[in-house]
Amino acid sequence: MSAISKSMPIANDQSLVLTKAMMRAAERLSLPANLLSSIVGLSEATLSRMKSGRYHLEQGSKPYEIALLFVRLFRSLDAIVGGDDGVAAAWLQNQNTALNAIPAQKIRSITGLIDVLSYLDARRALV
Repeated sequence: MSAISKSMPIANDQSLVLTKAMMRAAERLSLPANLLSSIVGLSEATLSRMKSGRYHLEQGSKPYEIALLFVRLFRSLDAIVGGDDGVAAAWLQNQNTALNAIPAQKIRSITGLIDVLSYLDARRALV
């Protein structure tokens, strides 16, 4: 048994799908590894292993739960901007007067992530 297989949690479909979705969302939002690392609470080395498929989020862990929120944030933002990754990435990196912060900085904390997600959900629900 290799060192990787000994230390890697047993995969299930949900954890694999969420890991891929989180990495893809971060890529589409042009988030650097250090920012994604601070959002989900994993090291950049772990994110690198995730990107190569050698590691995945462990269901029930705090990073797994935060990744669920992050992917939900991405989906809400993606719906609002009509799938335009450039607009979504720009929105994340610019000052937002309603949030009184730069969303990319705000989502570094769990409360900030929830605040931004709530804001996006409210904007998405406008009729």
